[in-house]
Amino acid sequence: MAAQVPGEMTAIGFDNPGDPEVLRTERIAVPEPGEGQVLLRVAWAGVNRPDVAQRQGLYPPPPGASPIPGLEVSGTIAAVGPGVLEDYVGERYCALVAGGGYAEYCLAHIGHCLPVPDAMPLAEAAAIPETLFTVWHNVFERGWASEGETLLVHGGTSGIGTMATMLGKAFGLRVIVTCGDEAKCAAARELGADLAINYREQDFVEEVKAYTGGKGVEVVLDMVSGDYVPRNLKCLAEDGRHVTIAILGGMKAELNMAVVMSRRYTLTGSTLRPRTDAFKTLLAAEIEKNAWPLFEDRTLRPVMDRSFPLAEAAAAHARMEAGDHIGKIVLEVAGG
Repeated sequence: MAAQVPGEMTAIGFDNPGDPEVLRTERIAVPEPGEGQVLLRVAWAGVNRPDVAQRQGLYPPPPGASPIPGLEVSGTIAAVGPGVLEDYVGERYCALVAGGGYAEYCLAHIGHCLPVPDAMPLAEAAAIPETLFTVWHNVFERGWASEGETLLVHGGTSGIGTMATMLGKAFGLRVIVTCGDEAKCAAARELGADLAINYREQDFVEEVKAYTGGKGVEVVLDMVSGDYVPRNLKCLAEDGRHVTIAILGGMKAELNMAVVMSRRYTLTGSTLRPRTDAFKTLLAAEIEKNAWPLFEDRTLRPVMDRSFPLAEAAAAHARMEAGDHIGKIVLEVAGG
């Protein structure tokens, strides 16, 4: 381990699941990088819905992962483990991690890291990996979205929603989003959404039908599940793909499977966190080749909501749960 790395660090933990207030700072040992790993001195950490679910006791970390919340970080590589070149030390990277992001130092697999160019603020870099990996895999790999097709995204101003809109437009999709009020709809349209539907005042099924001339959309990116699923299927064109990545509206849905058969729907979904290191490395390589250049040259930039100091992680979670945010919430650790 590099000489400048301290023995202890500040991190965010909690004793028992609960409301945001259970989050607290603690002093713990700095982890040592193992085979194929790097130790990042964290500049910024992204805040995501799975972090909230973990704090609530609904999404425990996979075996071997850090119990500290946080699935994405940016910073400088402070030390490397066996099998990783020393040349990486001192370089700026962001990374998708299985946990441990809410801390001054965080372990990452070198294959899950993306280089941060000088022109990219580290705060923005920390706001990219979790949503980029999730959207790329689910929209383009599992959903097979291709140029000229139409994508329906729920939660259009969330971190996932804004990333899906940006990536979708960059790769030639028409994008329809749903939002909870007109201000969020306006923000989504400004970001590039072709149609933003206020789901509190409009029936998104009817709005999608009208916009597509009755044809429907080729892909639905679903974060709600529950009773949204049968409504989503009414939005799908023949041979449409329904991809579920969260179950905010409930785990169960009642479906007419005869409709699924007759219209040749594909129903799929995924969770990224428990996937193998090898899978995430392959995914990162595909992203670095196809999508990362758009961020490196600043063609695409994450939509940023607010930042909070690491010690105020509880306030960051409260903001996310309130649902007022547009884009990504990040925690400032070392800053820069």
